[in-house]
Amino acid sequence: MTSPHLSARAIFGRNLVAMPTPMTPDGSLDEPGIVAVAKHLVDAGCDGIVVAGTTGEAPTLDTAELVRLLTLVREGAGPETTLVVGVGTNHTAKSVRTAQTIAAAGADGLLVVTPYYSKPSQAGVIAHCVAIADATELPVMLYDIPGRTGLPLARTTIVELAAHPRIAAVKDAKGDLFEAMSVMAETGVDYYCGIDELNLPYLAAGASGLVSVVGAVAADRHLALIDAVDAGDLVTARAINDAVRPLTAALMKTAPGVVTAKSALREVGVIEHAAVRAPLLEATDAEVAVIRDALVNDGRPVRDQLLAV
Repeated sequence: MTSPHLSARAIFGRNLVAMPTPMTPDGSLDEPGIVAVAKHLVDAGCDGIVVAGTTGEAPTLDTAELVRLLTLVREGAGPETTLVVGVGTNHTAKSVRTAQTIAAAGADGLLVVTPYYSKPSQAGVIAHCVAIADATELPVMLYDIPGRTGLPLARTTIVELAAHPRIAAVKDAKGDLFEAMSVMAETGVDYYCGIDELNLPYLAAGASGLVSVVGAVAADRHLALIDAVDAGDLVTARAINDAVRPLTAALMKTAPGVVTAKSALREVGVIEHAAVRAPLLEATDAEVAVIRDALVNDGRPVRDQLLAV
């Protein structure tokens, strides 16, 4: 069986970042910060940005904010960068309406998370995803993250959804690499690694790219990693992965990714504030110290130096 759609590499890009949504201490959108982060990501080598995903604090954004956020990210990222916007909720009709609004506002693709909290049957998940995919002409990336939703996409569900002409990819934060390889081989659907700790093994196993949190401050390294794997140079790929691993540990093991990513962006001078919306809390002084230490000792090697390893 082959996928009926174009390669997601051409649709979404390869080196994507799950962008945090900069906010001011009073909880409003930090509009200059949003533009600055988007520009920073593109300058660092991103060809796609996920807007209003988990790391973008999607559950706290209303529709008007989502549209404004998309407009500002486009301003910073420019017209060539693919913007994939999170529209999935546990309310199908709401997700459909949001998808249509976002499509009209200029999104390039939709990120659709498995319905959380409600825990529908797999048949219900399929109906939910198809309804959203049918609501616009935009390509869809499914988001499988059972650690947050309590509901994994079953293998058979992914296979069935992959037959839809607009469901082009899966962002996999489930971590079942054998299942991912099997589904890729059977359907041709593209996978994106959504677990920063496993970027290298997913790419080596055939994933089309990354949707990364750590990429907020390491997109150059991730581009080098993708290029090395593409070239079949696993020695260099492992060296790149080893170089970025302490930063990955600091950002992914210290506090929620959105909290650490915002702190890291503040530390490197891209944004002024690391504020988050409740129920999240901003990083503590101890957590900031861990992040700062990882950034200071990171060395931020440039792409060419890494590829010369």
